Amino acid sequence: MFRFETPYSLLLLLLPPLLWFWRRWRRQRRAAVGFSSLQQVRQTARSWHLRLAWLPNGCLLLCWCCLCLALARPQAGREQVHDASQGVAIEMVIDKSTSMRQEMEYENQRMNRLEAVKKVFASFVFGDSEKNLRGRSNDLIGMITFARYPDTICPLTLSHAALRPFLESVQLVNRRNEDGTAIGDALALAAARLKTAEETLAMQTRKDPGAYQIKSKIIILLTDGENNCGRRSIAEAAELAKNWGIKVYAIGVSGGEGVGVINTLLGSFKIPGRLQRFDTSELESLAEKTGGIFRLASDSKSLIAIYQEIDRLERSEVESVRFVDYKELFVPVALLALLFLGLHLLLDSTLFRRIP
Repeated sequence: MFRFETPYSLLLLLLPPLLWFWRRWRRQRRAAVGFSSLQQVRQTARSWHLRLAWLPNGCLLLCWCCLCLALARPQAGREQVHDASQGVAIEMVIDKSTSMRQEMEYENQRMNRLEAVKKVFASFVFGDSEKNLRGRSNDLIGMITFARYPDTICPLTLSHAALRPFLESVQLVNRRNEDGTAIGDALALAAARLKTAEETLAMQTRKDPGAYQIKSKIIILLTDGENNCGRRSIAEAAELAKNWGIKVYAIGVSGGEGVGVINTLLGSFKIPGRLQRFDTSELESLAEKTGGIFRLASDSKSLIAIYQEIDRLERSEVESVRFVDYKELFVPVALLALLFLGLHLLLDSTLFRRIP
């Protein structure tokens, strides 16, 4: 963005042409000494000295123009936007137990459920126009995975660029003593992280916590089984979330008659998967008690549709304050004027010096 702080100074540029017209008007008066003709004088050969006699005055004219521009104070501005946000704090809780190894179809490719979930979650966070997901650029997002034990993979953060490598690092458990589905413990950990979200944000941004207001706190739980281990039950975790004002959106993944994978000493083998059913009553009660919703995803399309629904229900409100930071540019123009003035004095005192 470019502007002149004092544009009225540019009117001074009209003085040289006015002065030229005034002198031309004075020359039109009757001459003091009359000559019959000046034709012979015009045919006289002109030297380079005469041809360049306008240079000193030309430098003086350029000096005047630069001074006028400098007085107008040219400025270059860069618009900056400060976003005062009312965002959503989201904890993504992902099941990484061995049951998530069963395959499902995603964009004409077969992959295990966990990989499909990771891809849809990435579209939800970073945006994907093809899936009609606008992204969550103004939201605090964290990620917790669980099998027998819950792990905080990424703390709540506004720096979503750091979230992608953490998401890519999530893998299925490969030890039998770590396998299981501790939904209650994972939910309790996520709720505790969200309870202290304001403190986490203030520590990350080093700003007044009031600059960013958390509009709502939600947990997106994604699992394909029932709670079968851990210290806390789903009902206990639901009570914690309810008391702390946290909504839980529960997604049950049921791959249908997909393809299962078994690992043996001779390698991994795919086997036809049976129609998998699990009791979703606890997840439904969890969502109802906390004010969220429960949905069952049988394939990648229904999983994307659920994220689209959550995306519509939980949107951030952003109020943008725009301001422009201007930088003064008159100094180079003033120095150029000084250069033209020095050149005028030099030429007028040497090559084009006039002797009265």
